[in-house]
Amino acid sequence: MSETAAATPSLSMQLLSTALALGLVLLLAWAGLRLLKRLQTGRAGASPSTAPVVLHSVSLGPRERLVSVRHRGREYLLGVTPGAISVIDADVRPAPLDSMPEAGRGRP
Repeated sequence: MSETAAATPSLSMQLLSTALALGLVLLLAWAGLRLLKRLQTGRAGASPSTAPVVLHSVSLGPRERLVSVRHRGREYLLGVTPGAISVIDADVRPAPLDSMPEAGRGRP
């Protein structure tokens, strides 16, 4: 009986080893999350010229918008709703101001 009592560690030793193992797991999780955050921000910050740029935004309703976006040299017209974002047209170019009819001139 004395051999089995000596072979089993005391309760305090078991608690200490469990606490150390938990601390190691928490430290690894924290380090992994920090590394993941650094990799994601590094990827987004590496080339700011590839980030989409909102050119114009027009509200069509309380939660619907028509948005013009430039991304990688191309322009997109997007329909934005709470449930989806739809590409309405790609490579949209605005019409020159000279070709637009003026309001209130009285011409037919």
